[in-house]
Amino acid sequence: MTTLSVALIGYGLGGANFHAPFIASTPGLRLATVMTSDPTRRAMVSERYPDARLAGDVRELLATKPDVVAISTPNATHVPLAKAMLEAGAHVVVDKPFAARAAEARELGRVASAVGRLAIPFQNRRWDGDYLTLRQLLADDRLGEVYRFESRFDRWRPVRKASWTRAGAESSAENIVHDLGTHLIDQALQLFGPVSRVYAELRRVDASVVTSDDMFLSLTHASGVVSHLGSTMSAGLPGPRYQVFGRKGAYVKHGVDPQEMQLRGGMRPGAPGYGEEAASEFGRFGAGDVSVVVPTLRGDYARFYEGVARAITDGVAAPVLVEEVAAGLDVIEAAFESVRTGTVVQLLRPGQVGPQHDSP
Repeated sequence: MTTLSVALIGYGLGGANFHAPFIASTPGLRLATVMTSDPTRRAMVSERYPDARLAGDVRELLATKPDVVAISTPNATHVPLAKAMLEAGAHVVVDKPFAARAAEARELGRVASAVGRLAIPFQNRRWDGDYLTLRQLLADDRLGEVYRFESRFDRWRPVRKASWTRAGAESSAENIVHDLGTHLIDQALQLFGPVSRVYAELRRVDASVVTSDDMFLSLTHASGVVSHLGSTMSAGLPGPRYQVFGRKGAYVKHGVDPQEMQLRGGMRPGAPGYGEEAASEFGRFGAGDVSVVVPTLRGDYARFYEGVARAITDGVAAPVLVEEVAAGLDVIEAAFESVRTGTVVQLLRPGQVGPQHDSP
């Protein structure tokens, strides 16, 4: 198997936990270089990945001639860094949000196509165990025709991200919608297809932030399913992760996929118990008097980078496509437009000049 040299830009929460461990453990990939100028993070890289070179800037990184560059940096830097790496001849993996706006995402896709390289958006939560479980329930037609999908990511974060307290945060894609909302929207689109109408409520709950830290989105899918998506940073007690209602029954699930906390605690991918959820966190299927436990499938973030390796070496489809995340960014832009106008926003259709607005 061809081994691809991978450079990682950024070694914060995302780089250290969601990228480096999987690059280093995926057959066909080699974590060759990590770019960070922070002395503490450089020491952490040297301790955990002694064979990886350290780069302090883009010039040093490009001198290593990477085949692939994974970008896990502040949101506003994603597009310019990805464009520079593509034009330098590398494939790129770009953390969420892939871009701030849909037009930027599609332009990045065009640049990748023009230079004969892949731009692959990072959407690891397509391999959350609870999401995989829900997909299996739908594939088995356990729920019947779904008419409402409720999905939440709640957090208790009394101290907000520093980037959310700085001027210009909203325009730099530093907000709850481009953050956790990106995952919620992506999952909804993957499960129930394109969105035709968007209504949103966004607000600032914490006095320290200058951007939205609380969200509610109502999406009407072309399939007829209505998705209610919510997230807040002030959840003293989080709500259900999923409530999915179908004509044959419902699936209700509390708790979040364990992989993030396992990785942050130092567990390596593939270690015994990795990705396995405690039985006390399993969801339930219900239909009237019937109520049964549904064991959660094992989560497996490794499948993303396995897909990256196959896409580059074997020419198969990338694990996440640019157009898929661009569609999610269309929804995000419609959400901000809905808040600005106080209306339901009809997403663009071919031939439309601009969004249409209806009363909520």
